[in-house]
Amino acid sequence: MILDIKRFIALGKYVGNFSYEYLPPENLCLVPMCCIDGAVKVEGEYEIFEDDGVAIRLTVSYKISGQCSYCLEKAEKQVTYTTDIEFVTQKDDEDRYYYDGIRLNLKSAVDDAILIGQPHILLCKEDCKGIDVT
Repeated sequence: MILDIKRFIALGKYVGNFSYEYLPPENLCLVPMCCIDGAVKVEGEYEIFEDDGVAIRLTVSYKISGQCSYCLEKAEKQVTYTTDIEFVTQKDDEDRYYYDGIRLNLKSAVDDAILIGQPHILLCKEDCKGIDVT
């Protein structure tokens, strides 16, 4: 998931779109007894600025599957999360992602978007009451 920023600049493509599929590491799903099922679809739009900063609108889409957090039945949910992020060439900017001014690696930003965008629990249905003890 690398964007060749210097190439885009050389081609005069200061605005554009990208799309990738990404197989995340297993530990990226924080919901107990669940996992990210299959590849994560990564899509976005970029804009390159005169100072080589890059603004990105990033969307990640993926499916979480496993056991319902309330009743332990089989459950799955499609997750889509969109965020705006910035990449800069100054390492001392703690509020934005750093890149070397040549190639921009999206992996850290995508992993962060997956972590931030995922639900805290997974339910088999919206009104799950939990385990029936009667």
